[in-house]
Amino acid sequence: MMTLRVVARIKAKPDKVQEVRDALIGLVDPTRGEQGCIVYELLQNTEDPTDFTFVEEWESDAALATHAASDHIKETREKLKGIVGGATDIRTYTVVK
Repeated sequence: MMTLRVVARIKAKPDKVQEVRDALIGLVDPTRGEQGCIVYELLQNTEDPTDFTFVEEWESDAALATHAASDHIKETREKLKGIVGGATDIRTYTVVK
């Protein structure tokens, strides 16, 4: 089975790290319960606490699309407005070997 891997990077404004962290933590449990979610981990950079990264694995493009359109993602996007520094960097990969 060919799965999708996603790396999504979010940069918090320096004075909003805890708010961003709390909002992102709120995504983990609902996302892990989604059909097609294999892995969904939230990382925080040890050298730069404003730098958060999700490492994800999905069964299919359709599962990822459903996730992107979910209510908890939409709600979190709203919460993050004004407290992140720039757009989320989302990259999708397939495993080569």
